[in-house]
Amino acid sequence: MAVIEIYSKGYCPYCTRAKALLAQKSVAYQEFEIDKNPELRPEMIARSNGSTTVPQIFINDKHIGGCDELYALNYNEQLDPLLAE
Repeated sequence: MAVIEIYSKGYCPYCTRAKALLAQKSVAYQEFEIDKNPELRPEMIARSNGSTTVPQIFINDKHIGGCDELYALNYNEQLDPLLAE
């Protein structure tokens, strides 16, 4: 099973939408809420090559991007294979 990590904020609708898709897929993920743990923000920015928006999603330590990129992978039938790794 894939290791999924999401950097998020509690009031972010894109974060909610991304987490909903992962819940629909019945996959577990580890969430890092940067509004509650601001010390994680520099880590998120470094791991995502400078991206400052949330969510920032990683599957098996590979940077996927944000909500739109996650949904694009799903639409193009590329998400399930990543989740099965």
